[in-house]
Amino acid sequence: MATDVWSVLAETQRLPWSFTPFERVGPLEFGMTHAQVQAATRGALCVAVSEGTSGNEGWAEFWLEQRTDARFSGPAVTTYYDESVGLAGVAVNALRGPQVALEGMRLVGQTPSRLEDEIADYLAAHSRELRYSQCADPCSPELGLVLRAQRAGDAVLTRPVMVAKAWADRCWDTSEGHIPTREWKTFEW
Repeated sequence: MATDVWSVLAETQRLPWSFTPFERVGPLEFGMTHAQVQAATRGALCVAVSEGTSGNEGWAEFWLEQRTDARFSGPAVTTYYDESVGLAGVAVNALRGPQVALEGMRLVGQTPSRLEDEIADYLAAHSRELRYSQCADPCSPELGLVLRAQRAGDAVLTRPVMVAKAWADRCWDTSEGHIPTREWKTFEW
């Protein structure tokens, strides 16, 4: 079976992860080394299929482990590292990444406008501020969360980026924040 880069996992096929702001995303704890991230994802995600560095920062893409359905081959999670912080950012692929929940709110692969309303209500109920990036992505520095959009064929779905406390201050800022330019340019699979 050929790979279809636009295939989207059903909710029941996604790994269930939770997000605790500034602490963890699923089995990944902010501050981990790359080797610790690889160990924590072993069995659920492949070790990094591709990785690189830019200045003091590094990144790695993890793919789903041994999928029997080739339609879902491709990156599931991208991790970002900072020399002084360790694991500082986690971006979850909208098409094939784990389903990450924040207090029951599903963050991955959702309709952006519907999730934006849900996150706005959540933040208002907790007396927190909603901000927007220069790319119009809703975000909350108080949670270390940016709700990006990712193409899924002719539609777009949510691709959350969760960051460590050290990166949260300007997480909405595409030019002066810590989230690497590489992430801001990710729109396709």
